[in-house]
Amino acid sequence: MILPADSHVHSEYSWDAAEGSMEGTCERAVELGLPAVAFTEHMDFTGWEVIDRHLPENAFLASLADTDGMLTPPPIDLDGYFETVERCREKYPGLRIITGVELGEPHRHAATAARLLAAGNFERVLGSLHCLPTGEDRFDEPPGLFRRREAAQVVRDYLGEIPLVVASDLFSVLAHIDYAVRSWPAEAGPFDPHDFGDEFRHALRALAATGRALEVNTSLPMHPTILRWWREEGGDAVTFGSDAHSPAGLARRFAEAVDMVEAHGFRPGRHPYDIWSRA
Repeated sequence: MILPADSHVHSEYSWDAAEGSMEGTCERAVELGLPAVAFTEHMDFTGWEVIDRHLPENAFLASLADTDGMLTPPPIDLDGYFETVERCREKYPGLRIITGVELGEPHRHAATAARLLAAGNFERVLGSLHCLPTGEDRFDEPPGLFRRREAAQVVRDYLGEIPLVVASDLFSVLAHIDYAVRSWPAEAGPFDPHDFGDEFRHALRALAATGRALEVNTSLPMHPTILRWWREEGGDAVTFGSDAHSPAGLARRFAEAVDMVEAHGFRPGRHPYDIWSRA
């Protein structure tokens, strides 16, 4: 099997990738036989609360938060990023290295995001939803939201915000539509996408109407039902993204994802790094 491009990867230029390495990731891509890798570094503009900072999984985030528990993501070093891209392109000429960014909440920060995009020639731009409002000028990520609200409500709130994200015209691929599910609490029982069918379909229909692509993010294996709904709602294109924050996570679960995507009628383009489309 020829694996597709990994179109969602983070390096040391993403503020939350403490183990990121662009060169190490490129070396790993060559080892795996990947045709291409897109370094879609974080451009996050929303500050959020880091609650329960004593929990081990929040230790890194807590180290970046202020005394009030608010985390404001630092800006990306664009000069360093593009210099490292060029160095890696020279070192790994057989690997297609794609420049990119992942815009967090682009619908809430349109002017700032547009200025940053204008400062660089990015080939792949992802749109993401990481935070939801919890009050006036207060936001939180799903792990914190699940401690504040009933589990099903968090997912409904998350999916309800997706059409607002899609209203932004700054990106071409919607990343991890199932992001909130990563933090689904065990005490809520097994997650079943059918419990949120109307919400998923509404979000997918909004994206499909724009002609943009849906990312199959393999950090958490996408449920096949979501991909089926994407096709039924008119979705024409998909990308694959590991969301790796270190070289070890590159292209994780890609073989399984390719089988699922092909089973739903999507096929690769002319080049191995192209976006996949419906047959």
